[in-house]
Amino acid sequence: MKAEEKVRWIAKRLHDRYGQISVAKRDPLEMLIRTILSQNTNDNNSERAYRALIEHFGNFAAVKNAKVDEIAAVIRIGGLHHQKAARIKQILDRIEKREGDLALSFLANYTLNGMMTWLLASPGIGLKTAGIVVLFSFGKPYFPVDTHIRRVLTRVGVVGSSDDPHEQMNAILPRDPLFMKQLHLQLIRFGRELCHPQRPACSQCLLRDLCNWRLGWVSGREDCPLAC
Repeated sequence: MKAEEKVRWIAKRLHDRYGQISVAKRDPLEMLIRTILSQNTNDNNSERAYRALIEHFGNFAAVKNAKVDEIAAVIRIGGLHHQKAARIKQILDRIEKREGDLALSFLANYTLNGMMTWLLASPGIGLKTAGIVVLFSFGKPYFPVDTHIRRVLTRVGVVGSSDDPHEQMNAILPRDPLFMKQLHLQLIRFGRELCHPQRPACSQCLLRDLCNWRLGWVSGREDCPLAC
């Protein structure tokens, strides 16, 4: 089965399991800050960090004018707080110098490549973070890959262990933002609920028919860790 066909098969299985997952469209700057805070932590802690940031400062202008140590103390619950605080402050400074105010709405006038180039030039912004902003806030067809998604796609053989998952997925996926959003959300949910890094729930897996992990083709394993 070709990679494109396999992705369609996976998307169908995930949709049958989870249905349409709703997601609120967020302002692109809010989405960017939320995504930075979500790095290397869980959803609960990143949400708490974002709420603490807004409750403490009131708006992004106040965040930009604050000291890094103060920002870090407020978002501590999200982990890597000093690193994230410095990145947030640098990014807000960059946006204000570009626009004269704190908004990313100007990116709507850019091409997809232009959007990605501008975002990737910001400190600490990688393909996943930039991709989330352009897909979920601007509706542009770019598929972002996080650790859960990469793990699942590697195990089912869509992405090789040494491949760039963003390059691979954006080359084979249909240029359909709605399809990309749903596949992104469904793969993350599947990775969190069943396809765990250690001891995945293989007996409950809806993708097991194509799973290289289960068949022992990944990482030299001879069998599934749950003997399924």
